[in-house]
Amino acid sequence: MKKILTAAACLCIAAAAGAQKYDGLIDKTVAVVGGEFIMLSDIEQEVQMMRANGYASDKNMRCDILENILESKMFLMQAKVDSLTINQEMVMANLNQRMDAVRTSLGGDDKVEEYFGKSVYKLRQEWQQQLEDMSLTQQEQMQIAKNIPEVSPFDVKTYVDTADVRNLPEIPAKYQMSQICIYPDREKAKMEAKEKLLALRERIMAGEKFSTLARLYSQDLSNARKGGELGMAAKGSFWPAFSDAAMALKPGMVSNVVETPDGFHIIQLISKKGDMFNARHILIKPEYTAEDRTKGFKTLDSLRTQIDSGKISFETAARMYSQDPATRTNGGQMADINTGSSYFEIDQLKPSDYLAIRNLKEGEISEPVESMDNEGRGATDRNFGNTVYKIIRLDRIIPSHTANFEKDYNVLFEQVQMLKQNEAIDKFLEKKISETKIIIDPLFADCEFKRAAWAEKVRK
Repeated sequence: MKKILTAAACLCIAAAAGAQKYDGLIDKTVAVVGGEFIMLSDIEQEVQMMRANGYASDKNMRCDILENILESKMFLMQAKVDSLTINQEMVMANLNQRMDAVRTSLGGDDKVEEYFGKSVYKLRQEWQQQLEDMSLTQQEQMQIAKNIPEVSPFDVKTYVDTADVRNLPEIPAKYQMSQICIYPDREKAKMEAKEKLLALRERIMAGEKFSTLARLYSQDLSNARKGGELGMAAKGSFWPAFSDAAMALKPGMVSNVVETPDGFHIIQLISKKGDMFNARHILIKPEYTAEDRTKGFKTLDSLRTQIDSGKISFETAARMYSQDPATRTNGGQMADINTGSSYFEIDQLKPSDYLAIRNLKEGEISEPVESMDNEGRGATDRNFGNTVYKIIRLDRIIPSHTANFEKDYNVLFEQVQMLKQNEAIDKFLEKKISETKIIIDPLFADCEFKRAAWAEKVRK
């Protein structure tokens, strides 16, 4: 299941050091930007949103929010002049994601309405307007960035030659690797996991408490001690197979065995409302025996010996014996599933893979190691995946170094392009601030704005 913030975690928040002066104030206009008004309630709603998402208050939170809104107004006014259009598909996707996150965090629509002091319908309207404005703002920023002159190799070389070396990017060490993988008997392990759950389900049907068995047997340690209870959450917070099974139940009913990328579950529905539900579950993951490991390691040891003795090349062995379809066809060479690059930084590696290769020299092959593949959540989180046994050859190491023109042109190109884009946006804002009638309430007179021009607009 996907990770969900709990209401308790989100609402245990430190008090804002500078918040007291805002408490008890009646809603009022705190800034005028051209013909646009910014209300105190706009800022307070954003404060509430940030708190609901787990951000702790600090004395400058409201100042930062006001400055962000002020900048957004500059872009928004220009976007309207430029007749840019709203990306409604993206707006609605972001709105639904925001609503699901807040409803899950706070524990349902009733809690959301209590927390924000307004109906969910009204919140959706307000947040949709904010996201529409954000869509236009982002498009205007992209428009400004598009208008900068194209970055040339001469620009990049000039930057490298003139920049303080401390401002040049530091390129982390990168590793190129190949692997041969052997899987344990996955079907047998899956069958055993299902059988364990079916036995637990029979005990529940015979009268034992679901919550008691969840405490004893569930491998989802984040909620096992709570009897497997997940808390009221939007169905989009879970794997589709899990939420579909839960939503199909009536309160008190127990599902059949459900498979997700996390393993196998049985689910007991506690309650549901709209597209939200609260349920208990017991998670059992496929487990492998010492015999599986010994068998896999023995095969890999044999292949490693043959490769080291020259009887077979690593590439040929990978094509013939590796059980990983993603790397087998190209001789075992590994590639990052997100970027397609054959080079990995340390934080992109599975922890067990890094431990296997950290002391190797180029061309050396690791001892057999137990690791994880990239299936399920392993595609986005290196700490997840299915068990796999492997040997890894370290093909090449690029040591960490300060970026240079010859080896790291693409990295430097992106940095120069970003600097030019930021410079263009800064010039745009400076010009617009000087041309636009802006008045900021003295309530924000002690704010430490990132852009000094805003401080000059505070009414004396």
